[in-house]
Amino acid sequence: MLSGNGVVGIWNGIANEGRLDFYQWHIHEHMPERTDIPGFLRGRRYRAADANTHPEFFTLYEVDSFDVLIGPEYAKRLNAPTSWTRRATSHFLNTSRGLARVLYSGGAGPGGAVATVRFELPSEAPKEAVHELTQVLKGLTKAPLLTGAHLCKSDGDATQAKTAETRKESDYDAPPAWFIVLEGCNVEALWSPIQSILQHPYVSRPRIGRYQLEYTRLKTETAAG
Repeated sequence: MLSGNGVVGIWNGIANEGRLDFYQWHIHEHMPERTDIPGFLRGRRYRAADANTHPEFFTLYEVDSFDVLIGPEYAKRLNAPTSWTRRATSHFLNTSRGLARVLYSGGAGPGGAVATVRFELPSEAPKEAVHELTQVLKGLTKAPLLTGAHLCKSDGDATQAKTAETRKESDYDAPPAWFIVLEGCNVEALWSPIQSILQHPYVSRPRIGRYQLEYTRLKTETAAG
């Protein structure tokens, strides 16, 4: 299960000339800074597991509640980016970011591989759509080697609020309206569950990514992972 009831999901590529700087910044400044915010519980960064997954990186921050993401402490960080943050993010490509409520989270715990499915609900989807998707994910948590399944809905106003850190528009893709995160022991374990989701009539215009874990950060240096 996820650690809290809110998440930040970030998908991004990186230009080759900024790759090493991105890694150094993300590990030594950005993730420690984010997890130091009250209510932020854990950050995880993943890298694409195959050539069909774009963009290359997926970062997931878990927070105690969605209110943390619209609160003053997070806003203060977003509106005061460091010089290193400005330099590192200037090399970002195809960035998509969603501040989301966790509508369902189940499973035994974090896995070494994840699949993300960004999607839209069709306009004709009934009110029971969330319940039906939740039932699908509950069933998938019993799949072999699958360790977690999570349903998240982005908040449009919170996601698209402009801050000093998010004003660079040129590399931004559309934010995800909905996204599912599947966690497994390995990438192969994700294949069949992904197909189950793609076959669901309420999953429209899906964008699928398969990623392997690179780094985990908790609250303090003494409990970094």
